[in-house]
Amino acid sequence: DEFDADFYFTGQLLIAMPGMRDEQFYKTVIYLCAHTDEGAMGLVLNQVIKGLSFPNLLEQLGIEENGKGGAVPVHFGGPVEAGRGFVLHSNEYVSETTTKFKNLSISSDYNTLLKIADNKGPKNKLIIIGISSWGPGQLDGEIEKDSWVLSEIKEEIIFKVENDKKWKNA
Repeated sequence: DEFDADFYFTGQLLIAMPGMRDEQFYKTVIYLCAHTDEGAMGLVLNQVIKGLSFPNLLEQLGIEENGKGGAVPVHFGGPVEAGRGFVLHSNEYVSETTTKFKNLSISSDYNTLLKIADNKGPKNKLIIIGISSWGPGQLDGEIEKDSWVLSEIKEEIIFKVENDKKWKNA
C-alpha cells in the first residue's frame, strides 16, 4: 500500500513557529501523513501522554506484556480521534495494515504492538495515540500566516532525538 507523497506537503515535517498561539501545538513537530485539497492529517512527534506507559496501553487493550518492550513511550498524536492508535516506524517492518510513505511507514494493528512488546517490531518506532487534522485549506492558511514552517524528513530527529529537543533540532 503506497501513498502518493508528491501531492502538497505530504511526508514532510510541520514545525510550529515560536509565535504559535494554539497551546496544543506550541513547539510541536508534526509528521504530515496526508495533505490534499480535502484537508490534512498529521501526527505530533514530540509530546508523550503523561501517565500512560506502553505496558498500561497493552493492558487496556487486553494484550499480555512480557516486559521486553516496556520502556517505549506513548506519544500524543493530536486532539482528534483520541481512541485511534498508530505506530510510525522505519520502512523495514511491514504488517497487514502498513501504509508506506517515502521514508516512513504507519501501521495500526495489534500484531505490531505484540511484536514491539516482544522486541521484534520495527527497529525505529513511535507509538502514537490521536491525530492532528485540518479541514480543506485550513493548514495552507496557517502556513501562509507563518504559524508553521515545513522541513524535509530527518529520521534521526523523529526517532533518536529526545522529545524535549525535537522542536529545537527540527
